[in-house]
Amino acid sequence: MNLQFEQKTISLHEGRSIYFSSDFHLGVPTAAKSREREKLLVNWLDTIQKDAQTVFLVGDIFDFWFEYKKAVPKGFVRFLGKLAELSDKGIELIIFTGNHDMWMSGYLTEELNAVIYRNPVVFTIRGKNTKQSFFVGHGDGLGPGDNTYKFLKNIFENSFFQMIFRIVHPDVGMWIAMEWSKRSRLANVNKGEERFLGEDNEWLFQYCKEIEALQHHDFYIFGHRHLVLDMQVNATSRYINLGEWVTQQHYAVFDGLSLELRKFKQELPAANV
Repeated sequence: MNLQFEQKTISLHEGRSIYFSSDFHLGVPTAAKSREREKLLVNWLDTIQKDAQTVFLVGDIFDFWFEYKKAVPKGFVRFLGKLAELSDKGIELIIFTGNHDMWMSGYLTEELNAVIYRNPVVFTIRGKNTKQSFFVGHGDGLGPGDNTYKFLKNIFENSFFQMIFRIVHPDVGMWIAMEWSKRSRLANVNKGEERFLGEDNEWLFQYCKEIEALQHHDFYIFGHRHLVLDMQVNATSRYINLGEWVTQQHYAVFDGLSLELRKFKQELPAANV
């Protein structure tokens, strides 16, 4: 097993927190539903900016994203604008590509000063008197099984394939991609087909156990699974899956001492009397 993961260090300032969230899938199932979710995400970012030092977006932010030389997908301006506002205030943005938005190039780095990662990264987060290891990645293509997707991922990540796709007019290319997205697991979320498979069959949990047997990390944080999970890998290590925002709206926050999973509950404006 390859254990040569990129290593990064974050020095967490006193009174600040680090936030993790994943699988927004902006763009589906309809434009109207996506807009509702986008506004919810903007409200969430508004609430966390008071103490956020770093925000991790752990993949599948968009249900489809492909950067042409002079074009990117339309929409999501409220969300992207809010991220730009956070970045301008000095909040660090760290984005992992997912299986739906793996074709990010330089646009979000140029516009948002976001750091983009395509593979799992180990972050050492140092507080005033603490040091914790976080193994972070989207989660697609990891662990046992799913060989068909792993084969397709190699094709989709191939630079030649991407060059061919860029030849297709964006209107046609994005239509093809959105039709493909309708076949994704997310389309089945509301049918209740995302279910816990048990410790022995949750492939990301098994992947965490394999890594932990060779290299200790305090936390393993993934998305992709579309379930909110908090499982003990061993006595000193936890696997956290962040779920998705189409139905769940969960996120995780680390304050330098503990990591907590939370559900975002939108605060409605007070009624006029």
